[in-house]
Amino acid sequence: MDLNTSMIVAASGMRAQSTRMRIIAENIANQNSTSQTHGGDPYRRKVATVKSDFDRELNATLVKPGKPVSDMTDFRMQFDPGNPAADSKGYVKLPNVNSLIEVMDMREAQRSYEADISVMEASKSMLARTVDLLRR
Repeated sequence: MDLNTSMIVAASGMRAQSTRMRIIAENIANQNSTSQTHGGDPYRRKVATVKSDFDRELNATLVKPGKPVSDMTDFRMQFDPGNPAADSKGYVKLPNVNSLIEVMDMREAQRSYEADISVMEASKSMLARTVDLLRR
């Protein structure tokens, strides 16, 4: 694999992790959102997906963000009989978002993004050194 290809592969990883962080941020922003209608479901947590795609021209596998999927775990229930979204027993459905899990996922995505940046910087440095050697 040449240095240009390694930079393209790292860039594809950065795009995928950036999309993942955007979805995680959306989950965190909606972790306390309730349904707008009586008896309706609140915000449902989304999970980022990634798909790999072999690029014949580059002879390398690139990653692309896939379509986010809904997390089908149960909603949290909270007793709040005064809430307009409460059911007949006084319980309100809250999103199935756990902020601790979201923060851990965000940290993992951030570290993956940083690893891709390191690959880009190393490739860029090696390319610059190669050009310097060819000038001499």
